[in-house]
Amino acid sequence: MTDLLPLDRTPLIERLARFAKDFPGDRAYTFMDYVTDPDGVATNVTWGELDRRARSIAAAIRRATEPGRRVALLAPQDLHYVTAFLGAMYARVIGVPLFSPDLPGHGDRLLAVYQDAEPDVVITTSAALPHVRSFLAGGSVREPAEIIVADEVDAALGWTPEPIDPGDVAYLQYTSGSTRTPAGVIITHGNFATNAEQLWRTFEGIPRVSSGVNWLPVFHDMGLVTTVALPLVYGNPGVIMDPVAFVMRPVRWLELLSAQEHAFTGGPNFAYEYLTAQVTEEEKAKLDLSGVQVFMNGAEPIRESTLTGFHEAFKDCGLRPEAQVCAYGLAEATVYVSASSRFREPTRVAFDHEKLRRGTAEPCDAGAPGAIRLIACGTSYGQHVAIADPETGVRLADGAVGEIWVHGPNVAAGYWGRPEATRETFEARLADPGDLPRSPWLRTGDLGVLHGGELFVTGRIKDLVIVDGRNHYPQDIEFTVSGAHKAVRREYACAVAVDTADTEGLVVVAERNRRVPIALLDQEEVARAVRTAVKQQHDLRVHDFVLIEPGGLPRTSSGKIARSACRRAYLDGRLPVAEAAPRTA
Repeated sequence: MTDLLPLDRTPLIERLARFAKDFPGDRAYTFMDYVTDPDGVATNVTWGELDRRARSIAAAIRRATEPGRRVALLAPQDLHYVTAFLGAMYARVIGVPLFSPDLPGHGDRLLAVYQDAEPDVVITTSAALPHVRSFLAGGSVREPAEIIVADEVDAALGWTPEPIDPGDVAYLQYTSGSTRTPAGVIITHGNFATNAEQLWRTFEGIPRVSSGVNWLPVFHDMGLVTTVALPLVYGNPGVIMDPVAFVMRPVRWLELLSAQEHAFTGGPNFAYEYLTAQVTEEEKAKLDLSGVQVFMNGAEPIRESTLTGFHEAFKDCGLRPEAQVCAYGLAEATVYVSASSRFREPTRVAFDHEKLRRGTAEPCDAGAPGAIRLIACGTSYGQHVAIADPETGVRLADGAVGEIWVHGPNVAAGYWGRPEATRETFEARLADPGDLPRSPWLRTGDLGVLHGGELFVTGRIKDLVIVDGRNHYPQDIEFTVSGAHKAVRREYACAVAVDTADTEGLVVVAERNRRVPIALLDQEEVARAVRTAVKQQHDLRVHDFVLIEPGGLPRTSSGKIARSACRRAYLDGRLPVAEAAPRTA
């Protein structure tokens, strides 16, 4: 059997104590506040200060509850959030990383997660406290035993750390809910530590030198691991900003990176398209991205056009093409599963699209009819990745498309309060493992293929569009729709298969490009363009096309297209149809 590389499972909170002792005056984290000043105000915390604050919060938590109980973080993204999360680890409670209730568009998710987790204690900040009290007073959730205000906790409160086993539960990472209701993934201290080290080894950083710069929401898996966990592996400094600050002025992310000599960062595919579209030439002239070792691209399908466009836009700022690291992961594996190397450009391979749909990844010439180019998500570190037949559990050979299965110390312990779903997802067995373990394996629900030793992700099993017995990847159709007409907002289309008594076939929903005035919008022309493009590119007939208002497409809390929710909204007639936009069936 092939053995995994050894990884340090020491809980990261123990490493915090070590850094506080060995390097008390070194900078641990910096928070950039763009609310007080649009140009940013930096607040630093040293390892010694961070440790003292985390211990005081741990003491406050243990006055209110006992080890193993849930503690929810309902706070904005700043240093208090990091301190509170680490304090929960010291207290040996189960953290539930969430967000302040005033975050727009996330009310339903917050309610669903809070009701599922049933926390004993809530940690917030003085600024967010009124919003937290309003949320708790709504009558839909159980009142916590205590609300701890992180920035008002007595710093003199001391805490003597208690032994923590790597198998103890550290926190519940709730899924984004792109295909189902959010579920709490049980992440142990060992999971958190090993996945951070796996990602660190993939990045090949320099201990105590490399800096992490992040705007990703810390209540998401990718944001939490890259923002909080990575600095704790070897005592590296981290820089944090609020996601809203990035959305309001995206160049801020690049400005922070320009100030670092050896930096790592990451974001979903849309973030790089956003930078390419929004950063001006005047802003680019002030950037120096030569010190950025990794621009990790993950959390959603990676477009080749995005990689090319981002490099073209910022190569004169010192961006190296190999710095664009393409990654694959999911909350059930803590986050990281595989990634490309930062020392060479991501692998791009053209495959025969028709054969790929039938389950075989056969390379072809990039200019051949029906060719589709995919981006490799590299290799894994310290874990096994296999491609299996989702029906039989038989391990498939390289070049065969199947379900991505994962085995390793980073794979979570299961779903909170969902034993049946845990068995189905986390306890799979390979029918013929060969040199790999027989069990347990994590079933990701994602489709992929191993080619040339690297992982290529092709789609999700539940999202496959099956028409007339043929499989179609929805993201391919959506990409075609996005470029079919200028009135369609790019990257804001959804393709689903609908089979009811009244409707059967492919349904496409797309947001209207707000730059195209309603008065100049020819709805029939848009529909014809979409139908023609889909027919030409995919040999598919669009049964129904619906153009909706900007912002109307259901998306998850991490920005992914929520196809299941879109399908339900379509069937229920709840889509915000664009003004004067009758359906064209």
